[in-house]
Amino acid sequence: MVASEGAVAAVVLIGVFAGLIFAAAYTYATSKVSLEPSQAGDDGMARLLNAGEEKTDLTAAMKEVKTISEAISTGANAFLFSEYKILSIFIVVFGLILLIIIGTVHSWTSAVFTVIAFVVGACTSVLCGFIGMRIAVYANARTAASALHGYGPAFVTSFKAGAVMGFALTSLGCLILYILLNIFRAKWSDFDEDQEAAKTMFEALAGYGLGGSSIALFGRVGGGIYTKAADVGADLVGKVEQDLPEDDPRNPAVIADNVGDNVGDIAGMGADLFGSFAESACAAMVVASQSDLHKYFSSMCFPLVLAAVGILMCILSSFFSTHMCVVKDQTEIEPSLKRQIYLSTIFITPAAFLVCHFFLPSEFNLSESLTGVKNWHVFICVLCGLYSGMIIGIMTEVYTSHSYKPVRAVAHACETGAATNIIYGLALGYESVIVPVFCLAITIYVSYSLAGMFGIACGALGILAPLSIDLTIDAYGPICDNAGGIAEMAHLPPGVRDITDALDAAGNTTAAIGKGFAIGSAALVSLALFGAYVTTVNLGEVDILQPFQFAGLLVGAMLPYWFSAMTMKSVGTAAQGMVKEVRRQFQDPEIRAGTKKPDYAQCVAISTQAALKEMIAPGALVIFSPILVGYLFGTRALAGLLAGALVSGVQMAVSASNTGGAWDNAKKYIAAGGLGEDKKKNSEPHKAAVIGDTVGDPLKDTSGPSLNILIKLMAIISVVLASTFSKEGLIEKFVNWVK
Repeated sequence: MVASEGAVAAVVLIGVFAGLIFAAAYTYATSKVSLEPSQAGDDGMARLLNAGEEKTDLTAAMKEVKTISEAISTGANAFLFSEYKILSIFIVVFGLILLIIIGTVHSWTSAVFTVIAFVVGACTSVLCGFIGMRIAVYANARTAASALHGYGPAFVTSFKAGAVMGFALTSLGCLILYILLNIFRAKWSDFDEDQEAAKTMFEALAGYGLGGSSIALFGRVGGGIYTKAADVGADLVGKVEQDLPEDDPRNPAVIADNVGDNVGDIAGMGADLFGSFAESACAAMVVASQSDLHKYFSSMCFPLVLAAVGILMCILSSFFSTHMCVVKDQTEIEPSLKRQIYLSTIFITPAAFLVCHFFLPSEFNLSESLTGVKNWHVFICVLCGLYSGMIIGIMTEVYTSHSYKPVRAVAHACETGAATNIIYGLALGYESVIVPVFCLAITIYVSYSLAGMFGIACGALGILAPLSIDLTIDAYGPICDNAGGIAEMAHLPPGVRDITDALDAAGNTTAAIGKGFAIGSAALVSLALFGAYVTTVNLGEVDILQPFQFAGLLVGAMLPYWFSAMTMKSVGTAAQGMVKEVRRQFQDPEIRAGTKKPDYAQCVAISTQAALKEMIAPGALVIFSPILVGYLFGTRALAGLLAGALVSGVQMAVSASNTGGAWDNAKKYIAAGGLGEDKKKNSEPHKAAVIGDTVGDPLKDTSGPSLNILIKLMAIISVVLASTFSKEGLIEKFVNWVK
C-alpha cells in the first residue's frame, strides 16, 4: 500500500523546514563570532600574538579585517548584480522563445506552464547562488577571527557557514518544487487517470530544471572566468615575478582574487548543484509519468520525499563535526570532513529503504516490456547511486589530496621544473577517470536492468541524497581560502595563516569531491533525461550505425572540447588584461614597497567586465546546439548528439577537475615543507608548482565543473522541446525533396 498524500506533505515539509531552521540557526551562530579584538583569558590567542619577534597590534589588524571584508563584499555584490541584470534579460528572452515555440507547435497551455516553471527555476537558482555568496562573504572574516583561537573554532565557524548554504539551498529547492508541483496539479487534476495529461504536466514541470541549469551555466562560466582571471594575474605577477607571498596586500589583484572565490566557487557552485537537484528530480518525474506510477501522487513525489529525508539525515551527520568529534588540531581536519561523507551515506541507507517501501507500490509496470518492478528494485538503484557517489568522492580525494601518493608524486615532479609538473599532473587527471567511470557504468547497468530509465534517474537521486552535506563541505573550502587571504592582508599573526592554510588544504580536496559528486550525478541525470527524450519522440532504439545518429554522436563528443576551448581562452584573455594591469601598478615603487595602497578596484573591474563579456559565447553554444540540431537534422541526430556529449563530457570533466585540484594541493604540500624546509615558499620547486597551479586553475574551476552543466542542460532542453521536434529535420526534408 502506497503512503497517503498527507504523509508526503508531512515528510517533505518536516524535512525542508528542519533544513531552513537549521540554516537559520547556523547563520545566527556565525553572526555571534566577534570581529572585535579581545585577548582576555585566551592562551591560544596570546601564544599566536607573541610567537614572532614583533607583537601583533590586534586592534589595528582587526580593523583591517573589517575593511578588507567590506571590500570583498562590495566587489562580489557588484559582479553578481551586473551578472543578474544580464541573466534577467536572458530569462525574459529565452522564456518568450520557449512560449512561442511550444505554443505554436504543441500547446499554448503547456507552453505557459513550461515558461512558469522555467522562470521559477531560474529565480530559485539565482536566490540559491546569492544566499551562498552572502554567507560566504560574511563568514570569511569571522573564520579568520576564529583562527586566533585555534583550529577547532576556525573549523566550526567555516563548517557552520558552509552548512547554511548547503541546507538552505536543498531545502528551498525542494520546497519550491513541491509548491510548483501542487500548482500544476490543480491544472492537470486528472493526471492520475489520464497518462497523456501526466506526460504533459511533468514535461512542463521539467522547465524548473531547465531554468535552474540555464542560470547555473552562466553562473559557473561567468564566475569561473572572473575568479581565474584574477587568480592567474595575482599568481603570475605577484608570486612568480615579484616573489610576493600569496594574498600579499601589495598585490593589486588580491581583492579581485578573493571576490572571485565567492562569485565562482560559492555562487556559481551553488547554482550548479541546485541545477543538479532540480534536474534529477524532474528527470525521475518525467520518466515515472510514462509508467504506472502516474496513478499514485505519492509515488510521483518520490524524489522530493527522498530529498527531504536526506536533509534530515545530513543534519544528524553534521553534529559529528560540530559537537561530537570536534577538531582539535591540524591532523583531524581532513578526517572530520571525510567522516561527513561516510556518515551521511550510512544514515541515508536505511532511510532510503523506508522511503522506497512506503512511497512506491510493492510492484508496478514501467512500460509494456518492463513489468513487475518491485519497490526494493528501486532501493537497489538508489543504493548504487548513493555508494557510487561515495566511492567517486573517495577516489577524488585520493587523486587531489596531498595525503596520498598521486599528489605527492606531482609535488616531487616540481623538483625538476614546471614541465615535469605539468606532465605528471595531466597523467594524474587522465588516470583519475578510471574508477569513477567504472562506478557509473556499474550503476547504469544495474539500475537499467532493474528499473529501466526510472532506475537510472533514481541512481542520480541516490548520488544527490546527501547533497546538503556535499554542499557544506564544498562551500567550506572557499570560505577557508578567503579567510587565509584576509589574515595575510590584515597582518594577523603568522600562526593564523598556518591554521587557515591547513583548513584550506583540506578544503581544496572537499571542493574537488563536491565537483566529483556533481559530475557523477550529471552523468546519470543526463542519461535519464536522454531516456525521457527518446520515449517522448518515439524513437524506440537509437542505432548509432545509422548516418544521422552517428554524425550526431561525433559532433556531440566534440562539443565538450569546443566548450572547453572557449572557456579556457576566455580565462586566458581575461588574465592577460589582469597581468598587464598588475604589472603596470607594480611599476610604482611605493606600491612594491608597501607604502602606498594598490588600486584594487581597477582589478575588480577588469575581472567583472571580462567575465560578463566572455560568458555569453560558451552559454550560447550549449543552449542553441540541441535546438539547431533538433530542428535542422531531426530527432535521430539529436539523440546521437546527446549521447556523444554525455560520454565525452563526463570524462573530460573528471580529468580537468582532478588535474587542477592535484596541482593546487601539490603547491600547498611544497609550501608546507613536504619536500624539505629548504624547498618551501619561493624555492624553485615551489615556483614550478605555482605555474602548474596557474595552468590548473581554469581547468578545475571553469572548464571542468562547467562541463557537467553542458551535458545536463543539453539534455533538459531536448526534453522540454521534444514535442516540437520532427523525426526528419529541415535539412533531411530538403535532401529528400532534392532526391
